[in-house]
Amino acid sequence: MIHAKKPLTILLASPRGFCAGVDRAIQIVERALSRYGRPVYVRHEIVHNRFVVESLEAKGAIFVDELDEVPDDRPVVFSAHGVPKAVPAEASRRNLLYVDATCPLVSKVHREAERHADSGRTVILIGHAGHPEVIGTMGQLPEGKVLLVEDVTQAETLDVPDPRNLAYATQTTLSVDDTTAIVAALRRRFPAIQGPKMEDICYATTNRQAAVRAIAERCDALVVIGAPNSSNSMRLVEVAANYGCSRSRLVQRAADMDWEWLGNAGRLGITAGASAPELLVDELIAACRQRYDVTVEEVRTTEESVVFKLPRQLVA
Repeated sequence: MIHAKKPLTILLASPRGFCAGVDRAIQIVERALSRYGRPVYVRHEIVHNRFVVESLEAKGAIFVDELDEVPDDRPVVFSAHGVPKAVPAEASRRNLLYVDATCPLVSKVHREAERHADSGRTVILIGHAGHPEVIGTMGQLPEGKVLLVEDVTQAETLDVPDPRNLAYATQTTLSVDDTTAIVAALRRRFPAIQGPKMEDICYATTNRQAAVRAIAERCDALVVIGAPNSSNSMRLVEVAANYGCSRSRLVQRAADMDWEWLGNAGRLGITAGASAPELLVDELIAACRQRYDVTVEEVRTTEESVVFKLPRQLVA
């Protein structure tokens, strides 16, 4: 006797997956391999996704932690998260051929921080300690010129050298809601603080969080495809839980899916972090189809058309 599959409606959040900065960074490594041959070295994971990293390794990329692992005669690519100023300075000192794949929106935060420091302001950076993007941004300025704030509690107790000469910047992949609360606390304590004309949180992070908010209440469970070290992916899990879907979790790919956890869910939300390829979304939907009678409903909250240019040295 053949048992009929249980029905499962998949609410597919859109936009999801690759953002323009991630797409550009991957293209940079691929172009560098094409132009300079194998191997091309990459300092840190180009983006936070093992599938992407392993795909590039198969094409000839070698991922390293620091520049001292890069031989003098091979090119090196800096990751999309950005690097402290000391890194390109060291590459130049060694006459290394390097390509900077820092996301342009992260570079914008770097320039803002420098501009404020040049004007004599202490910069308060809202972000997560130890994240590569935060390390890169803090490394744009001399030690002590940037103060890191991770939450509202820290914002309420922060000691600053001069309350009249302050500015704030943010990591690009934060929770929009959390950041709003931290900025509000800083503005209340330091009315003269200066901030960016537009929020530093990137368009893709904002859009992916909005798409999850749009489906969370309708879902019995929600899966974010992404990496545990991906800030924007982890924030999507939090947003889902905060907006009505308490059963939300991160899954790296279909093989990692805990089907018992899904239980009797009739509506499953699926999205992907900004560094997760669409192939992994297709893979998870296919795995669902093996077990359920699946109906897919795509819920689109906005269109994205952002494209970032490649560095000139890879285009000419």
